[in-house]
Amino acid sequence: MSTVTPVTSTPPLVADKPSAAKTAKKRLSSPWASLAAIVLGVLWTIPTFGLLVSSFRPERAIKTTGWWTFFTNPTVTLDNYRSVFGEDGGVNLAAFFVNSLIICIPSVLIPLALAALAAYAFAWIEFPGKNILFLAVFALQIVPLQVTLIPLLEIFVNVKLTGTFWTLWLSHSAFALPLAIYLLHNFMREIPAGLIEAARIDGAGHVSIFFKVMLPLLTPALAAFGIFQFLWVWNDLLVALVFAGGGDEVAPITLQLANLSGTRGTAWQLLSAGAFVSIIVPVTVFLLLQRYFVRGLLAGSVKG
Repeated sequence: MSTVTPVTSTPPLVADKPSAAKTAKKRLSSPWASLAAIVLGVLWTIPTFGLLVSSFRPERAIKTTGWWTFFTNPTVTLDNYRSVFGEDGGVNLAAFFVNSLIICIPSVLIPLALAALAAYAFAWIEFPGKNILFLAVFALQIVPLQVTLIPLLEIFVNVKLTGTFWTLWLSHSAFALPLAIYLLHNFMREIPAGLIEAARIDGAGHVSIFFKVMLPLLTPALAAFGIFQFLWVWNDLLVALVFAGGGDEVAPITLQLANLSGTRGTAWQLLSAGAFVSIIVPVTVFLLLQRYFVRGLLAGSVKG
């Protein structure tokens, strides 16, 4: 008598569920998303392009016709830029351009250095009250900048720092530290703990781990915050108005442009040339380092 072997059905293979990273990448790379990005890019670029065209047009043409008429009757002059850089008794923006660089570089490096050390302590060092202190740092991000201006100014007046670059460096650094610490802390927490433990087994202390292990891995996050802080400080006007002391010795280019628009409200040719000079540096920095900016901001936000 033959025996019948029962047939067992094999369960159908379940397709792997796409990861969150793949799903996000697929949505962002769709044709509609690309079209929307192109449209937004064009709309965002048109005013800047119009500003560039106006900066090379003669004064009479700027005051009588729109910048788009340049293509029907192109007339180019460099007189606007000569006046902006001090030739022919014009407004010299070169000194204020240098002041902006002097203000921006320390205002980026100081919070980066302090925030990296603080973020490492919050991420990998146990100490009493760590969670409460980190919550306080996080809560400082929602404090309006305007409510801190007068108390800070009183402190700077008491220690006689007004009218110097120190007031701008310290104020910009203080305003940037909460966001910098939070951003770098989240990035450090994504680093595998096994990597830190391996370094400790090899005899590395906190100083060696920070400089030899953390800093090389922190490059995207440091670059992202550095770009963000540089753009913020370069385009700042409020802090400069409060802490620059009212003089031209430490005034940034944004403050001089504001004065120019107030005292020479009809000199559109100077305003267009000066405004375009002021945006050259931030646009160049962003275009050269945008890949680090995107990588740093998205680091750890989407897991596969």
